[in-house]
Amino acid sequence: MAEPPLIHVVDDDASVRDSLTLLLESAGFRVRAYESALSFLAAASPGEVGCVLTDVQMPELNGLELQQRIGAAGIQLPVIVMTGQGDVPIAVQALKAGATDFLEKPFDDEQLLSAVKGAVAVSQRAHDEAAAVADIGVRLATLTPREREVLDRLVAGQPNKTIAYDLGSSPRTVEVHRARVMEKMQARSLAELVRMTIVAEGATSGKASND
Repeated sequence: MAEPPLIHVVDDDASVRDSLTLLLESAGFRVRAYESALSFLAAASPGEVGCVLTDVQMPELNGLELQQRIGAAGIQLPVIVMTGQGDVPIAVQALKAGATDFLEKPFDDEQLLSAVKGAVAVSQRAHDEAAAVADIGVRLATLTPREREVLDRLVAGQPNKTIAYDLGSSPRTVEVHRARVMEKMQARSLAELVRMTIVAEGATSGKASND
């Protein structure tokens, strides 16, 4: 069985960390608590499903700055910010910067758990999508150079005869390559093959732009 989602609690108040840890663990989550944003950044494990639950007002780095550091580090974890009185404008900034939710203190247990469950659902979808993209990449790597040429032309919408002409081959040979591509990519239709390739190319271009 997969481990429960991991919730990272970041707050400089030990009593808050303890109470949140108790509540979240009683709801079935795994919890790691940190006394500062820097201690979280030093220990973050980006590969797991979960979220970050952080206070806004903290020494060294506040919650908004932590959120910015998380994004810059490529850590794929949704962020929920907790605010005190007068901190709502900062929380709004956090939402605009991509936070999934903010909680204004004092909040009740159900409100907190609802926000955490929503953030975990976002994390799970992102995790599943990343796994699917990686799987497509593995399949693409099994194609021969000629099969990749055929795939690229199929995705461009070219019919077999045009592909055969461009590659100096026969339509029958192209049909054989096309069948092998469909088999290796585990695509049940041309439309599915095109969607898979677009997803993989989008992931590659997104990674290149981030770099």
